[in-house]
Amino acid sequence: MTSADHDGELGPVSIALVCSRFNRQLVDQLEAGARAALVEHGVDETRIDTFWVPGALEIPSAAKWVIDAGRHQAIVGIGVVLRGETYHFEVVSDQSAAGLMVLATSGDVVITNAILTLDTLQQALDRAGGDLGNKGAEAAIAAVEMLALRRQITAG
Repeated sequence: MTSADHDGELGPVSIALVCSRFNRQLVDQLEAGARAALVEHGVDETRIDTFWVPGALEIPSAAKWVIDAGRHQAIVGIGVVLRGETYHFEVVSDQSAAGLMVLATSGDVVITNAILTLDTLQQALDRAGGDLGNKGAEAAIAAVEMLALRRQITAG
């Protein structure tokens, strides 16, 4: 898919990147990848807003506030959760994903999930611009694709 696939199709859209400050160095790379992918796919740089929250568990709450404000057509949740020695990993992983899914299926704002839940730092590095690409960019492209699909479905 290229930016030409969406020129004129989406019209002007605003997209929010809701990012966790926990594991900030990795999240910065994911956010940069998402932002670059959105611009490459025709989203005006000035219509991409980044909102920072303390951790992945706060991403769904902030996403809800973004929805309530009514200024964005899509949200990309971005975070990195690394497995530790306690059950907290499972709680954060499960609940952040579940929170985004509830929002994604209950409204008109497109929501994609780039909250990486990983066992090791190397896995995170590989997915934040390393050997396995940039999952922030992939989630951003998914948001653009979903916006286009919604437009196609509702226009026909």
